[in-house]
Amino acid sequence: MTTTTTSTTIRPFQMTVSREAIADLRQRITSTRFPTKELVNDRSQGVQLATTQALARYWTSEYDFGRLEARLNALPQFMTAIDGVDIHFIHVRSRHENALPLIMTHGWPGSVFELLDTIGPLTDPTAHGGTPDDAFHLVLPSLPGYGFSGEPAELGWESGRTARAWAELMQRLGYTRYVAQGGDVGALVTDLMGRQGVRGLAGYHLNLLTAVLAIGDQLPRESEEERAAAAAVATFKQDGFGYFLEMATRPQTISYSLLDSPVGLAAWMLDHDTDSYYKMSRAFVDGRPVGNLTRESIVDNITLYWLTGTADSAARSYWEDARALAASLASGQPPPPVSVPVGFTTFPGEIWASPRSWVEAVYPGLAYFNKAEKGGHFAAWEDPQLFSQEVRAAFRSLR
Repeated sequence: MTTTTTSTTIRPFQMTVSREAIADLRQRITSTRFPTKELVNDRSQGVQLATTQALARYWTSEYDFGRLEARLNALPQFMTAIDGVDIHFIHVRSRHENALPLIMTHGWPGSVFELLDTIGPLTDPTAHGGTPDDAFHLVLPSLPGYGFSGEPAELGWESGRTARAWAELMQRLGYTRYVAQGGDVGALVTDLMGRQGVRGLAGYHLNLLTAVLAIGDQLPRESEEERAAAAAVATFKQDGFGYFLEMATRPQTISYSLLDSPVGLAAWMLDHDTDSYYKMSRAFVDGRPVGNLTRESIVDNITLYWLTGTADSAARSYWEDARALAASLASGQPPPPVSVPVGFTTFPGEIWASPRSWVEAVYPGLAYFNKAEKGGHFAAWEDPQLFSQEVRAAFRSLR
């Protein structure tokens, strides 16, 4: 869904799904040619047959396709063109007068759907165990090439360009002082906002230390916690790096399958990290979801990718970021320092659960750090209440 436009007007947006699109999706799922069963008893050969078959059955026979439209259209959604690309975003203002503006960025294989259940706790904290002083005005944009945002029609849309676009979005909304949050790709975008020193950014919070991919070998490995984190990074690069490497080097190749087979798309999206995979698989195979990682919400997210036809443009974002990282490393120049407060929460099920020493090595003036007792890579999605508590705590000193 390539979109190039010059209109900077902020326009209301509503999602519509045609019956024809749903019928085509169902037909494609029922026509899937499944592989034979894996020859191992775990995910070491990839997404397991029982998981994909259970997901396919649920998707065609039980899933309510009206959920997608209803959930999104119940929220204030908008479009605006920034740097020639239409950006879709959700904008929910708190009823509390002194709310702090916050822009939160999703990642891959997520979307704005992974953040929806944080809207209540963050914008209306008094209804979710907080106080009026915990309130945020919330902006949830879809990354360029993801969901309903336009697909870039030219090279150069790496996360640094998105970071500048987010700063423009916040200025356009009238927010002259705000904070930001991100995980996964969203963590990279948010960190680059800080390193670019974009106007109005007062601080940010992350739940993935993306710098590990660039300087992991330079981080300390003295304590047991540090060695465990280093081992997790090594495992990821040796045994869990397939999706990352394919999209960072050959996104076009995998896109033919992702745009043609709904079950192929679903399997590709589930095969992200071990902790999340087993939690999501459990929801379909055993009927025992973990937190908000339910069958309904997982299929909501996959269906959004399918109906918008954005698996290819989302994959290309990894290609862009890989080249931007390679160029940065080749330059030999360290990244610009961060001059605003940074907060960080480590969730135990993360791909690599970064110890405080690692986070402080990247952010010497770390303003907030906490190790959560539970949660994984999709922390906001899995446990929105816990995640919201962390966001509130991270920014409390900036109010």
